[in-house]
Amino acid sequence: MRIDIARRSEEKDLIRRLEGIAEVLILTVLYFYIWKSRYSVMYVRTFYGRGRVLLMGIYFIIMYVIMALTEGLRFGNLKLFDIVVSQWVSVFVTNFITFWQICLILNTMSDPKPMLLLTLYDLAITVALPFFFTWLYHLTYVPRNMVLIYGKRNGENLRFKILERPDKYAITKTISASLPFDQIKREILSHDAVIINDVPAEIRNDILKFCYQNDVRTYIVPKISDVIIGGASNINLFDTPLLLVRGRGLSVGQRSVKRFFDIVLSAIAIVILSPVFLIVAILIKAEDGGSVFFLQKRVTKDGKLFTIYKFRSMRTDAEKNGARFTVDDDPRITRTGRWIRRTRIDELPQLFNILKGDMSIVGPRPERIENYQMYEKEIPEFGFRTKVKAGLTGYAQVYGKYNTTAYDKLRLDLMYVENYSFILDIKLVLMTIRTLFQKESTEGFTDSRRGGSQ
Repeated sequence: MRIDIARRSEEKDLIRRLEGIAEVLILTVLYFYIWKSRYSVMYVRTFYGRGRVLLMGIYFIIMYVIMALTEGLRFGNLKLFDIVVSQWVSVFVTNFITFWQICLILNTMSDPKPMLLLTLYDLAITVALPFFFTWLYHLTYVPRNMVLIYGKRNGENLRFKILERPDKYAITKTISASLPFDQIKREILSHDAVIINDVPAEIRNDILKFCYQNDVRTYIVPKISDVIIGGASNINLFDTPLLLVRGRGLSVGQRSVKRFFDIVLSAIAIVILSPVFLIVAILIKAEDGGSVFFLQKRVTKDGKLFTIYKFRSMRTDAEKNGARFTVDDDPRITRTGRWIRRTRIDELPQLFNILKGDMSIVGPRPERIENYQMYEKEIPEFGFRTKVKAGLTGYAQVYGKYNTTAYDKLRLDLMYVENYSFILDIKLVLMTIRTLFQKESTEGFTDSRRGGSQ
């Protein structure tokens, strides 16, 4: 029975990969048609042999890689809306790169209309095919029959989150880890999968080994120590395997690459978005005559303080009675402020913080001083997230939600710190675009908006 479940899971994974390859192949064939019917006719007679294959191959690879990075090929695992938005991001990025590639190949500024036409075709395909693949997934997939084993906390918060995806998961029972182990084993064997939440280490190890022995799929809510161990290096001392935890954040080489990426990307973004900066500044100034920017001290790498730049979105006297929480329809928010908050434009001046070196494009969001001190008292490990520079966007902003707790945000930020790579930065930048369209992810680029006018 367990072997059959595992085999079906592997088959579904293979089908998902083949569906992704098929979709990208269709998009590549469409690109070839546009190239052959428009660009090769206008600029060169044709593109014969291996050169044509290479051209299509490059397009296929770029599209597939970006779709994989933005999680646009996870049919059924993610909501259809998220899949479509991820694929649209991939289409725009790939076609933008390809247009300039064509200009370089033809050694001239090419007509963009064929690429715009291709993009429109692609957008239609990336709605139709994900819809079909997602429908096919749910037609053949039965939600897993899961048991939630909890420790100190009863896991109701986690259970409610999982219940948001009844098409994929079904928690049919919750039990305490304090029950006799024989009873726990019987419950495990009567379910397809297990979720272990906040269970003491010794009991958790016994449960995990039992599940591993019996081929039971197991989901574990990690502790902070688990996240740190997850980023450890494997080494061997004679015949003894060891896990090495360096605990130093990024290496010199990683910091250098990250800084270069920050400078280039922030400089390009500032130039491209300069008209937006000008328009927003005029609107803010025209509304009440107050300052355009909001300045505030925040915490970054190693607990250092810096002055963060944001467009002012509240009245100039918003904190005359002290800092307090921002709520929906807060009367302190100006008309312009409401718009720039909703579109996350209020965060764009932080590009100058990035250019200066105070922040990075990707990293944990910088906390206000009072919030940082409060979280450190509640969660002593909260300072671990300052092993890297604060960021405009980050792991917690992409994967978190509006109600994500400080402890969960810490875990997400540590997953970034301990698993950092340049590719991960690119992935999070691309996926940040998707979060802008997600209503439940209201934090987007921003921090928790706790107490304070901005």
